Amino acid sequence: MEIQIERADGVLSIVLNRPEKKNAITAAMYQEMADGLYEAEMDPTVRAVLIRANGTTFSAGNDLDDFLNDPPKGLDAPVFQFLRRIAGFPKPIVAAVAGTAVGIGTTMLLHCDIVYASPNAKFSLPFSQLGLCPEAASSLLLPRTAGYQRAAEKLLLGEAFDVNEAIGMGFLNGAIDAAELDAYAFDKAKRLALLPASSLRVTKSLMKGAHAHEVTARMEDEAAHFSRMLVAPEAREAFQAFFEKRKPDFSKFE
Repeated sequence: MEIQIERADGVLSIVLNRPEKKNAITAAMYQEMADGLYEAEMDPTVRAVLIRANGTTFSAGNDLDDFLNDPPKGLDAPVFQFLRRIAGFPKPIVAAVAGTAVGIGTTMLLHCDIVYASPNAKFSLPFSQLGLCPEAASSLLLPRTAGYQRAAEKLLLGEAFDVNEAIGMGFLNGAIDAAELDAYAFDKAKRLALLPASSLRVTKSLMKGAHAHEVTARMEDEAAHFSRMLVAPEAREAFQAFFEKRKPDFSKFE
């Protein structure tokens, strides 16, 4: 199974389990994660969620073959189902990031409540490099979290950044030794599961509720631009260059 759903001690764990493909995410995996979050929301015995990955890479982002062969069509596509679920999830979400987190591997973290990473973790948002635009409301949330200039540097240049920068940008709580990361994050999720569920729900709602409609609206705006740009010449050149293992040439596009 490319997404494992595990339950223990009041915690539902969603585990990316495609290490041979660097946990690149397919439409089917997005659907499983969306369904897992729905299950966790509806089940009163689930008090917290943990998102982690097997292998040495958290996620290489979208599986490009799958993404190009079956691009998202409309807001009911599995990727948008997943984004709406994680953005509006009422219970605490903890994430453990080991290794590289590319694209949505990073932007999904903006919707988690507590995020830990291994010291060697790397983050990147290469949307502009692929002729695309941000997703997951990252064009709203990253400037709000990190400040405009830092967000602009990461979203416009798309260059990778490390754990220390991620901590400084405000979406990473701390670095934990890779050998201890999963257990450490699970322990934090278990501690949350022992606390009064109503208190956690209300506290999270108060922190995030005022911006919920804004986040949803931004996701929809991004999705409209993303879908259009995905079939534009710049993206075709970027993807062709990726598969041909060469640098893309955007000089012919205005």
